[in-house]
Amino acid sequence: MTDFSLPSLRAAAQMVHGQMPPTPQYAWPLLAERAGCALWVKHENHTPTGAFKVRGAITYMDWLRRTHPQVTGIITATRGNHGQAQVRAASAAGLHATIVVPHGNALEKNAAMRAFGATLIEHGHDFDSAKAEALRLAARDGLFMVPAYHDELVRGVASYGLELFDAVPDLDTVYVPVGCGSGLCGTIAARDALGLKIKVVGVVSAHVDAAKRSFETGRLLTSPTAYTFADGVAVCTPVQAALDYFGPRADRFVSVTDDEVADAIRFYWQDSHNLAEGAGAVALAALLQEKDVMRGKKVAVILSGGNCDMGQAAEILGGATPRVTQDMRKAV
Repeated sequence: MTDFSLPSLRAAAQMVHGQMPPTPQYAWPLLAERAGCALWVKHENHTPTGAFKVRGAITYMDWLRRTHPQVTGIITATRGNHGQAQVRAASAAGLHATIVVPHGNALEKNAAMRAFGATLIEHGHDFDSAKAEALRLAARDGLFMVPAYHDELVRGVASYGLELFDAVPDLDTVYVPVGCGSGLCGTIAARDALGLKIKVVGVVSAHVDAAKRSFETGRLLTSPTAYTFADGVAVCTPVQAALDYFGPRADRFVSVTDDEVADAIRFYWQDSHNLAEGAGAVALAALLQEKDVMRGKKVAVILSGGNCDMGQAAEILGGATPRVTQDMRKAV
């Protein structure tokens, strides 16, 4: 397993900070009043790609260049944030990036990936079919397939945990969105490396809760569908390596409905004027669900991303909850 010691994580954070400044953690008084506790928000919506995944891509690309110097191009499948992070890091490392997305993917995320320099390919109608096509093209064209979860991604992502815990080391609990698990594992790695006793809570969609059920049973389970607009946490099958790491180390999991997530997005806007995407708001939704038991404690939530399309944002801020009727949200 990759070295998650404090010196290793500090070195990874230094590498991340060579390409982006630390993101802020702010204590918004209106949000604290709403939640009934001392509340800090870690603003991963303030990164160069608008989401936390940019961090892991930086350290992963460094690892790739060192261990596979013959690689000239990468390929990966995505619904948006993972792809933006990988193409940005690949371009900075002098590599070409091919990104495969399903038909019907968010136009604004597609545009952002192209702007970072990606060759974008649309294939299939869900993430699984896009991933299968990416694997086929990797074999055909000699491209390196970048996974959604890897220890080197975790090392980079842990940098936001170090930033948060260095600034606010006396937290009781931190809530973390869970898709494939790099965010949760990175937060745990940072906590453990610093020797802190902060409880780390994973948050999933109630409509795609395989990670929660896998954590609670201790074995890998799947969700049959991914009907949620919070596409960053719409992962039907968890990653075994992630489960092996967070399984004995996370405190608990919470699941939140799409209606709760839409409320949380509106609360972020009202109380801090920050726009959160669906997955970015699940941690706040979980805290508000548990506000009675968390009352008076010192808590942090990870706002993991803000890449919400304008049409969807207008719908949510107007008071509605987007409804997903097709299984096109198996996302990373």
